[in-house]
Amino acid sequence: MVPVNGPALPVLARLPRAGQWAVLLAVSAVVAGLLEAAALPAALLLGPMVAGILVGVVGGTIRVPRQPYLGAQAIIGCLIAGAITPGILVSFLQDWPLFLAIVLSTLAASSLLGWLMSRWQVLPGTTGVWGSSPGAATAMVLMAEAFGADARLVAFMQYLRVVCVATAASLIARFWVDTGDAGPAAIDWFPPIDAGPFAATLALAGLGAVAGRRLRIPAGSMLVPLVVGSVLHALGLIEIELPEWLLALAYALIGWNIGLGFTRSVLVHAARALPQILASIAALIAFCSGLAYVLVRTLGVDPLTAYLATSPGGMDSIAIIAASSDVDLPFVMALQTVRFFLVVLLGPAVARFIARRSPHLS
Repeated sequence: MVPVNGPALPVLARLPRAGQWAVLLAVSAVVAGLLEAAALPAALLLGPMVAGILVGVVGGTIRVPRQPYLGAQAIIGCLIAGAITPGILVSFLQDWPLFLAIVLSTLAASSLLGWLMSRWQVLPGTTGVWGSSPGAATAMVLMAEAFGADARLVAFMQYLRVVCVATAASLIARFWVDTGDAGPAAIDWFPPIDAGPFAATLALAGLGAVAGRRLRIPAGSMLVPLVVGSVLHALGLIEIELPEWLLALAYALIGWNIGLGFTRSVLVHAARALPQILASIAALIAFCSGLAYVLVRTLGVDPLTAYLATSPGGMDSIAIIAASSDVDLPFVMALQTVRFFLVVLLGPAVARFIARRSPHLS
C-alpha cells in the first residue's frame, strides 16, 4: 500500500505481478500485430521488445525467468542451424577466398565504426563495437550481455540496423524486380508436427543449452545448439522442426528480456545517440554496396544478387526478399551464413582486442 505522504510509485509498480504480465502480453500482441501488418522484419521479436521497453519505462518490475530465457536462446540456435543446407556449403566452397575477404572486410569496417562511436563517447565501453557488428543481431545481443556490454543499447543499434537494411534491400529489390504480388505469406501458427524431428529438435535445444551452461561458454545456450545443429543438419542427420508458435514464444522471451531492462535514462541516452547511430548504419550499408560492386566486377554476379548477399545483417529478412526475387539464392545465403558464423566466432575476440588497446573503453 502506498503511504499517503510518501512518494507515489510508478504506474505499473502499483499493479501485482500478474497484472503487469497481462499488460505486457496485451501490448506485445498489439505492437507485434502492427509491425507484422506493416511487413517489417523480426516483428515477433521487435513487438515484445518494444512492449517490454514501454512497461519497463513506466515502472514495471517483472523480469523474464532465467530458465525459460535460456531455453529461448537454444531455440534460436536451432532456428539458425536449420538454415544451413548442403547447397550453401557447395556455393561457399566454390568461391571461399573471396567470401572470406568480403566478410572480413565488412567485419573490419563495422569494428572501426563501433570503435569510433565508443571513442567519441557516443556509447559507453565496447557497446558500440557489439552494436555495429554486421549481422547476427540476436546472437550479438546475447553475447554482448554475456561479455558485460550494455545489451539494451546493443539491441537498439542492432535492430535499428536490421530495419534499415531490410527496408533498403526491399526498395532495391523492387527497383530491379516486380515483387508487388509477393507479399508476406500468411503464418500457420499451428501446423502439423512431425513427432520425430520435433522431438529431435527439442532434444538438441535442451541438451545444447545444458552443455553450453556447464561449459560456461558465453551465450553457450544458443551457440552449442547452433554449431552442433548446423553440422548435423548440413550432413542430413537431423531435421530441424520448429512450429511458429514455439518460435513466437522464443522471440517474445528474448524481446521481453531486452525491453524490460530499459529505463528512462537508457532510453534518453539511445535517443541522444540516434543521429550518430543512423550515420554509422548508412556508412556500413554504403561500404557493403561497394563490396557488392566488387562481386559484380570479379564474378559477374548480377547486381541484385551481389547487393543482397553483402547486405549487413538481417539474414532472415534478406532470405525472404531473395526468395521472392530473381536472384541466385544459394549464393546470397552462402555469403550471409559465412558472415553470420564469422561474426559470432570473431565478435568477442574483436571486442576484447579493441578494448585492451583502447584505454578509454575500459
